[in-house]
Amino acid sequence: MKNQTETPVYLFLGFLESGKTKFIQETFEDKRFDTGEKTLILLCEEGEEEYDPSRFKVKNVVIRTLEEDAMTEEFLYRLQQETGAERIIVEYNGMWRVDDFFNAMPEGWIVNQIMTFFETSSFLSYNQNMRQLVYDKIQYTELVVFNRFREGTDKMALHKVVRNISRRPQIVYEYNIDRAEYDDIVDPLPFDLNAPVVAIEDRDYALFYQDFMEETKKYVGKVLKFKGMVAWDNRLPETACVVGRHVMTCCEADIAYRGIAVNHSSPELKLKTREWVEITGKIIVANHAAYKKRGPVLVASKIERTTPPEQELATFY
Repeated sequence: MKNQTETPVYLFLGFLESGKTKFIQETFEDKRFDTGEKTLILLCEEGEEEYDPSRFKVKNVVIRTLEEDAMTEEFLYRLQQETGAERIIVEYNGMWRVDDFFNAMPEGWIVNQIMTFFETSSFLSYNQNMRQLVYDKIQYTELVVFNRFREGTDKMALHKVVRNISRRPQIVYEYNIDRAEYDDIVDPLPFDLNAPVVAIEDRDYALFYQDFMEETKKYVGKVLKFKGMVAWDNRLPETACVVGRHVMTCCEADIAYRGIAVNHSSPELKLKTREWVEITGKIIVANHAAYKKRGPVLVASKIERTTPPEQELATFY
């Protein structure tokens, strides 16, 4: 189903009582957020905090409840048509997977911003017991807010969890309505990106790949060296393949092969899937059969068969 115009979507993630409702309420009490668009708030869970539309400075706001079993493209499209919404605010249920919403979005809905909220005192417990859901809330977000942060709380423990999932989002520690601090902990990469050859150790592959995919531009023109497992099939020429590792970002359920497209000039190698190689080459942006479009490609200057690393599965720990 297709909308005639693009509809901006603002997605607020987090578990129950993490501060999502309060933040949205305060935002709508600010007249600067009133752009004249008719706004639909999709409420996916009900906590102790409730909206008070009488205090909204933003006009033309409609609030609707979204049940998980109703989260389909057809339902969301119909809801937009009924309300005439030109802007969508989603207070998402912390127990639902974010991809389920993405898959249900009607054509024309464009995610403009994703913010994630956590209640500081319960965050580490959630991470220990529901790691996959914590990962799900951080992997796409642009901002992580730790609400009700108290003096003396170990910022590093919170920071490490976020950065092990993504280096992209800003992190904010919110003490109260009048005091908040941006995270300023520096995360140096465990390899020298300015070296003539950037050597990626086996233990650092997961972190390297995360940074490589999030900030590809800074790797273009760099010469990399790392050990990886080959992926190749008959759709690729003998001088092309993918080299990478199986990476566990959250738990065993999300283990996936993460590799880099490779071009080389050694057809006599006849590389096969699951062979381990040590590869050196320069990163460029080019078309590659593995992508069927332009993307980062490692042009190999040296490939040697090798033995698997002691720990074949790459992790962030």
